[in-house]
Amino acid sequence: MELNSKQRAQLRGLANTLEVILTIGKGDITENVIKQADDALTAHELIKCKVLENSLLSPKEACDELAKRTHAEPVQVIGGKFVLYRHSSKLGEKCIQLVQPKQKKTAGKKYEA
Repeated sequence: MELNSKQRAQLRGLANTLEVILTIGKGDITENVIKQADDALTAHELIKCKVLENSLLSPKEACDELAKRTHAEPVQVIGGKFVLYRHSSKLGEKCIQLVQPKQKKTAGKKYEA
């Protein structure tokens, strides 16, 4: 599922109040890190992660790799932090309701009287 700009903006706003759940250190992204991210996305849908300065990966690289491995959508990369989103049907009514894109209006025919 590809996020549009309005959905990304909505998720960025929600992520402002989030605390960092996952920290990536000097090692690479391991299976344990992927499992932690996967579990957190299932439980919360939206997670904030941090990449330490001594890491071998840049925040953008870590975000892209973790998004690919967890089937999540990257929302934002800013400084040493990044945000991931993945819809979770396990949350039921508590899941994040994304704004839907507006339908394009079709031009109607003009009738002359």
